[in-house]
Amino acid sequence: MSPAKRGIQAVVLSGGTGERFWPASRVTHPKPLLEVADGESLLSATIGRARRFADDSGVWMICGHEHAGAMRKESGLPASRVLVEPERRNTAMAVAVAAQRIANDDPDAVMAILPADHRIPDGRAFAAAMRRAAKAARSEGVLVTLGVRPTRPETGYGYVRLGTAVGEAHPGLHRVARFVEKPSKPRARRYLEDGRYLWNAGIFVWTARAILEEVELHAPEIHRALAPLRGPKGRPPRGVAAIKAALARSYRRAPSLPIDVAVLERSRRVWCLPVSFRWSDVGTWESLAETLGVDANVTRVIDGEAVLCDSNGNLVWAQDRPIALLGVSGLAVIDAGDVLLVAQLDRSAEVREIVHRLRKKGRNDLV
Repeated sequence: MSPAKRGIQAVVLSGGTGERFWPASRVTHPKPLLEVADGESLLSATIGRARRFADDSGVWMICGHEHAGAMRKESGLPASRVLVEPERRNTAMAVAVAAQRIANDDPDAVMAILPADHRIPDGRAFAAAMRRAAKAARSEGVLVTLGVRPTRPETGYGYVRLGTAVGEAHPGLHRVARFVEKPSKPRARRYLEDGRYLWNAGIFVWTARAILEEVELHAPEIHRALAPLRGPKGRPPRGVAAIKAALARSYRRAPSLPIDVAVLERSRRVWCLPVSFRWSDVGTWESLAETLGVDANVTRVIDGEAVLCDSNGNLVWAQDRPIALLGVSGLAVIDAGDVLLVAQLDRSAEVREIVHRLRKKGRNDLV
């Protein structure tokens, strides 16, 4: 197959539990399996978006061993396209493992990295953006990240500062001047007003060859950890048992690093494609509230029965019992059956602190 006609391999990252989405997201039922909108799980929706632009047999998933059965069932993917992590090692190792597996068959294959817990209502616009990013990645050997136009001074996201435009061959794409980690509220307001700062969506496109070259250059400890998957003398392992054993050896050696920190913040080959479609990483109850249209005049009820009296601007998730609100606003009220969360929406990024305190108290049954 010629490079111009070669398709895209979409890799869905489904390894996290989503602590900031507690109490709906738990160790035994992580965030990608939740149905927060549109009547389907976040994972199922992500797989559906991937199939809009990827090869028919080019959708992969990488997930933790704790949830492998549930994730595989929900995704509908064949076992050969599901990579199970024996240990948690963050996104750099997950991305590198997927890249190595794909490179073993086709080092020049274009890969799209998709977190499993995002919500993007406009699948058509998303697919078009991924194809544009793939064109640049294939022809220029660059690492492309999608940057989302910010709609609020969000402190829970990382940001990308746009550099110069790359030129007429790839209109709209920019070099990345720098990555910025989660800012303070005043700084986030300045970023919003500046116009050159975009939310880092954590959605990436590159060739397997390019990302592995950058891993070797900037994260050599991860490159060394991949040796069992490359195999002796370039003969990679084949068969389920051999690949499983190679993964176990690789993960024992690997550090735990995000892909942004390990590679992207150090690489000189990173471009950004700004996008304007609606996007949420559904990372917090506040981000979900925004994507569902909660504002000063609107309360959204995700599920269950709610009685609302003079109570706008809230997000409510009921279970088997009704929830009644009177004279309150700006709240997330989440009933998980065995525990009830009531939090200010603008502080919902701090929910993981509750999870940490529950663990300290030995209440692992609630996390």
